Amino acid sequence: MDLRILSIVWGVQDMNRAITFWSAALNYKLKKDPEPDFAILVPEEGQGIQLSLKLTTSPEPKRHHIDLITDHQDREVDSLLALGAGRMKDWNYEQDADYVVLLDPDGNSFCVVQAPENS
Repeated sequence: MDLRILSIVWGVQDMNRAITFWSAALNYKLKKDPEPDFAILVPEEGQGIQLSLKLTTSPEPKRHHIDLITDHQDREVDSLLALGAGRMKDWNYEQDADYVVLLDPDGNSFCVVQAPENS
């Protein structure tokens, strides 16, 4: 397997407040201009796991998931399914989605992202 953690995706209800807080708390910065419902923070210096902030209206505390990245998405998804993962049913993927949503054996969602070819 060649899976690596790409990012932790953190559900937030106030994007600007979350960007300010997590940037200061972790000494992170915006990777690029944020979208209204999504922002990516990376370390100010050096390497580290990125923190992706996803706007949510859910008041539930379980709004977080992990993203894994791989050069071989189809193969890794098949391997994870063989290990006991399941597919998220009724997920509405965007037309150009580079991720697959799976469930671990406890029902926790996570994504397997296809690495860009030029990375």
